[in-house]
Amino acid sequence: MVTFVFTLLILIPIAVAIDIAEKIDKFLASDTLTFVEIVNDYYKNFIIYYTNTFMPLALFIAVIFFTSKLSNNTEIVAINNARVSFTRFLYPYFIGATLVTIFSLAMNHFVVPNSSKVRKKFEKTYIKKPKYGENNVRDFSLQLSDSTYIYLQTFDIVRNNGFKFSSEVYDGYRLKSKLTAEYINWEAKDSTFKLSKYKIRRVLKDRDSLFIGSSVDTILGFTPKDLIYNAALAQEMPSDELIEFIDTSRKRGIKNLNAHLVELHKRTSLPFATYFLTIIAVALSFKKRRGGTGVNLAIGIGLMFVYIFFLKVSEVLGAVAGANSLFTVWVPNIVFGFLAVYLYYNARK
Repeated sequence: MVTFVFTLLILIPIAVAIDIAEKIDKFLASDTLTFVEIVNDYYKNFIIYYTNTFMPLALFIAVIFFTSKLSNNTEIVAINNARVSFTRFLYPYFIGATLVTIFSLAMNHFVVPNSSKVRKKFEKTYIKKPKYGENNVRDFSLQLSDSTYIYLQTFDIVRNNGFKFSSEVYDGYRLKSKLTAEYINWEAKDSTFKLSKYKIRRVLKDRDSLFIGSSVDTILGFTPKDLIYNAALAQEMPSDELIEFIDTSRKRGIKNLNAHLVELHKRTSLPFATYFLTIIAVALSFKKRRGGTGVNLAIGIGLMFVYIFFLKVSEVLGAVAGANSLFTVWVPNIVFGFLAVYLYYNARK
């Protein structure tokens, strides 16, 4: 565990130093940005995010380094001569892996999303300013309930205003009423929408009722946040909020939520990777090799990069409409799990 913490303390400053070198000009370009804001709003959350990201890699390297040291000092030979089984030899490693897994799960599901929200807000303000039209939602339709549907031609998420809004209420397949407005504005203070140049048409049995007005404040059953469906937003939601968001979106008729499901499943699959990565690391390094620790580290880091490559490919494939996001996200763990089982039985011999 000491080696694991030491490995993290090596990796994190390197990541911070590289990030500072890339963004120092953006920090200096702002006249209002202070050193305290950079540290508190950005780099504190940057460290939280990358500490959690590097945990499996740090544990993998730490296990290889520590076990190679035991092997080079011939301590493992003494353990074998004492007839300690390989399974019993793995117990302390699994205790450490369990501690890291529990900590990483808590971080992934609750701490990192809240931290990412602050960090990304800072990035949007000072580093990656949105391009023109990037915050606009165009030709957007949404099912609010079994009978209510809305449509927006355009809506600006930052300014909270839109153009050409309509809301239709149905009784089965029959239109009951339709509300249209030329302009729509979200009033965050009152949690209401202001509709300008609006029309309300009610379809009755023998006639239609039409009312035209200049402006009205109303509650419509959605907020501007409900108009954004991208993976970046999912990364900023704690898991309980993300699950609720996915369930609500499904009820509203949103078809492809795979990007959100990938983000949700990844928060669990990545921490559990520490178990099979620990087995692989021990199996690779418990024997004395010519070349010592360096050879073991080279093989281990090579396997780690292969795992990260598989992980990124699975994330992309899992976000495709129609894919089974749960299975796709766990594929790298399944593949490397089989590798871990093979190396475990081979090492037992």
